[in-house]
Amino acid sequence: MGSGWLESYRDPLFFLYPVVAQLVSVGSFAVFAFPLTYLAWKEPESLKRFRIQNRRPRAQDLFFPSIGRWTVNNLLMFAAIAAAWPLVRLGTIHAGPLPRWYEIVWQFLFFVYLDDFLFYWMHRTLHQGRLYRSIHAVHHRILTPWAITAHYMHPVEYILTGSLALVGPSIVGAHVLTVWIWIAFRQWEAAEGHCGYAFPWSPSRLFLFSDSAWHHDFHHAKIKGNYAGFFSLWDRVFRTPARGWLESMEQRRGEKANSSS
Repeated sequence: MGSGWLESYRDPLFFLYPVVAQLVSVGSFAVFAFPLTYLAWKEPESLKRFRIQNRRPRAQDLFFPSIGRWTVNNLLMFAAIAAAWPLVRLGTIHAGPLPRWYEIVWQFLFFVYLDDFLFYWMHRTLHQGRLYRSIHAVHHRILTPWAITAHYMHPVEYILTGSLALVGPSIVGAHVLTVWIWIAFRQWEAAEGHCGYAFPWSPSRLFLFSDSAWHHDFHHAKIKGNYAGFFSLWDRVFRTPARGWLESMEQRRGEKANSSS
């Protein structure tokens, strides 16, 4: 039994799945978060019209602590999946023949909406009593987020969030290539959702029901409500919009209509 357990780590999928997927996660978040954080720090005049909150965060309280937590959380995440690898490798994610483009597309869309739905329920649950005080309150030290603060959270919350992102790939038996693409986009969602800007050209706006960074930024400002990551659909269906959110959206639509007329 011991030799079989060790042998599982010689499976090429161990390198392609836990190892490379973790590198994709770390690398893509760095590529997205650092430039967006730099923008929030410099606050260029040309982008001020896209700024969500007027309240400016305190950089000295956010930047280095966020990098520290991001580093520790990634090490713990990798340690967890590596420890569980003999069981994880029995799952459906594979490194077989490359999937066709349309298979990648429909699976990717499924992952995006399923993950946001699961995140809604996990996030809403973490706002309950002791779970909030012990775990989620760490993330809510951030009232005006920068992109680098996306992973400023308790390790338990980080591992739960990362695990939820892998539910979709496990359900459909995705190829590791599809998993890498999905993980990179999920890190874009994390960075954008905390960047403090609502860019009209963001790829997240291409998805139906997406309110891009507005949705989660509003949650940080109000604490309660807006539990989904990007899609207002779930908070509307389950009647948990943040206080003032619906009115804010109506105001935005009115301003947009006036500016285009």
